[in-house]
Amino acid sequence: MNPNTSGPSVQEAISSGITRVLTLAKAAGQLSQEVVIPESITLDRPKNREHGDFATSIALALAKSAGMSPRAIAELLKAGLEKDEVSSLLDAIDIAGPGFINLTVGKASQGAVVAEILKSASAYGVGNSLSGVSINLEFISANPTGPLHLGHTRWAAVGDALGRVLTAAGARVSREFYINDRGVQMDKFGASIRASALGQPIPEDGYHGAYIQDLAKEILATNPELLKMDEQEGIEAFRDIGYALQLKQQQSVLDAFGTHFDVWFSEKSLYDNDFFKHTQEQLVAHGHVFIQDGATWLRTTDFGDDKDRVMIKSDGSHAYFASDSAYYISKRERGFDICFYMLGADHHGYVGRLKALAACAGDNPNYNVEVLIGQLVKIMENGEEVKLSKRAGTIITLEELVEKVGVDAARYTLIRYPVDTPMVMDVDLLRSRTNENPVYYVQYAHARICAVLRNAADLNIPYGPDQIYPELLVHERERELIGALGEFPRIVAGAAELREPHRIARYAEELAGLYHGFYADCRVLPMGDEAPTQLHSARASLCKSTAQVIANSLALLGVSAPEKM
Repeated sequence: MNPNTSGPSVQEAISSGITRVLTLAKAAGQLSQEVVIPESITLDRPKNREHGDFATSIALALAKSAGMSPRAIAELLKAGLEKDEVSSLLDAIDIAGPGFINLTVGKASQGAVVAEILKSASAYGVGNSLSGVSINLEFISANPTGPLHLGHTRWAAVGDALGRVLTAAGARVSREFYINDRGVQMDKFGASIRASALGQPIPEDGYHGAYIQDLAKEILATNPELLKMDEQEGIEAFRDIGYALQLKQQQSVLDAFGTHFDVWFSEKSLYDNDFFKHTQEQLVAHGHVFIQDGATWLRTTDFGDDKDRVMIKSDGSHAYFASDSAYYISKRERGFDICFYMLGADHHGYVGRLKALAACAGDNPNYNVEVLIGQLVKIMENGEEVKLSKRAGTIITLEELVEKVGVDAARYTLIRYPVDTPMVMDVDLLRSRTNENPVYYVQYAHARICAVLRNAADLNIPYGPDQIYPELLVHERERELIGALGEFPRIVAGAAELREPHRIARYAEELAGLYHGFYADCRVLPMGDEAPTQLHSARASLCKSTAQVIANSLALLGVSAPEKM
């Protein structure tokens, strides 16, 4: 086993055992050859714990193709499981209703879950489902012409969390920020700073936020000679220096937010050393480039795009799609298997063209390209939507959001919702220290456990992987908590497979709730002069494993796990 990964969970072992039994039954002729056995068997947690720790409806799913009743398949599966090595993990295998199979995990197996967590520590939940896959994760990619605003903020949190989740699933992930440092917006940016420096009105189609005045002052403080340049030379000088300062400001804000990029990729670099010419040659070789009306086009309609795309205009200038094409080719030639594009709500049209581009390059658009579209975020404060930014003059910036609620609350809240749904952030709620505030609820559970463990240490109560005593952990709350802890590797793998880091946040909230219930019903520390027992050690060990999984969950979200609150 890779030392940086945790071993297979009890749930994964049971799922593998079911697959193994079904495969053997098919080979022995007990199941029809028409039956397609899933690679992974879904196990659910019954709402009623009297029905066991896990349940599966696989017998019902296979009945039609097998030409058998679900009950008959369930009986076949039960008999096979009782003979399989997985039986050592189970106390009971029961058939319910028309063919549901309920599975009760043995006490020793539950103890093994707790021990595995304590031994694996921060590696618990790390798997290898994406081992060997190289992923380019591009997100935010804002123009370097202003502060990062609320639209960028959602991707700053979600993109970073997705990178952590994909890495936990075994992928090699490179986080990349694509700098749009080429085009007319850069000249407008330079003209805006120059106008401010000269005390002139900023062009109507320029940039009007207060940050433009700040940049002008900062540039003039060290470069007063720029005021003597002619208009075009001055615009270029203010543009280049302002670009460097604004990019540095974006990088600083993101670092403070806990979002770090491996690569800051310049759009302008795509035209260095004839790289775009190389890109065009690659696309020509695949037969989808054509000339029409003096312009060079890529026939993306061959692969479902709504129209063909111009790469080189008839006047010889490069269209924006030229950069898109070269950038994709660059990613693939740098060795990335999957190229993620995380785009804003107004970029739905890019999905078809990016996938068509991949197909034109000879790639598999359903594998090599993935596009995630993030919906809008609104901020509410004092019952009203916050729209204006002191710094940018328009929508609120990432800096201002962090000033209002803090890094942890901002990140957690932005991540805990699916990105394809609009969301509202309630500033007043996120400032509150109540259970209504989701990030506080989860962090408080971790801090509460840490306090319990400090008290246990003061009372000389031993805890750890050799102090679990699973035969003593028989309370319903204990079984629920251990069952949830055992699910964490599956939750992480599922979040990676579905590209949905919000599943980690929702799991953390469920786990925190189960811990609070356990804490209320199962006394961890002795009362008064009561002597510590093995039960106290076992429960303290369970507390420690729960704190570890909460901390691992929050780490995947880039959120801290405080020991005191």
